[in-house]
Amino acid sequence: MAKFKTILRPRSIALAVLAVVVIIQFKPVTRDNPPTQNEIGASPEIMVILRRACYDCHSNETKWPWYSRVAPISWFVAGHVEHGRGNVNFSEWPAFDMEEEEHLFEEMEEEVEGGEMPLKSYLILHPEARLTPEERETLLRWIRGDL
Repeated sequence: MAKFKTILRPRSIALAVLAVVVIIQFKPVTRDNPPTQNEIGASPEIMVILRRACYDCHSNETKWPWYSRVAPISWFVAGHVEHGRGNVNFSEWPAFDMEEEEHLFEEMEEEVEGGEMPLKSYLILHPEARLTPEERETLLRWIRGDL
C-alpha cells in the first residue's frame, strides 16, 4: 500500500500542475497595438535606435512574441508593456504640451544615463536591443537637445 501511495503522489501532483497550467491559459490578456496618435519626431538615426531598443515596450508597435501568448509569461509581458507605455509612449507623444514633453525627456535621460533601459530582463531574450556606449551617448545628446 505504501508503494502505491508513493507512485500515486508524484503522478497526482503532476496532473494537478498540468490542470492548473491548462486552466490559466483561459485568463484573457490584452495584447493590442492601438493606432498611433502622435509619433515622436526624431531624426532617422534616433528612430533606428528607438525602434530597435525601445518600441516594443514604449510604443503602440509592440511585436508580441509567441511566448506572450502562454500564461503565466503572457501576464508578465503584457504587464511590462502596459507599464512601459504608461511611462513613455512614443506613439502617443504629447502634441503641444511642452511641460509634459520636458518631463518625459527628463525621465528618459535618467533611465538611459543610469543604464536602466532597456531592462536587463528584456535583453535576455532580445539582445539586439542592447545599446552600445555610442548609441547610449547619441540618445542622451538627443534627449538633452544637443543633437
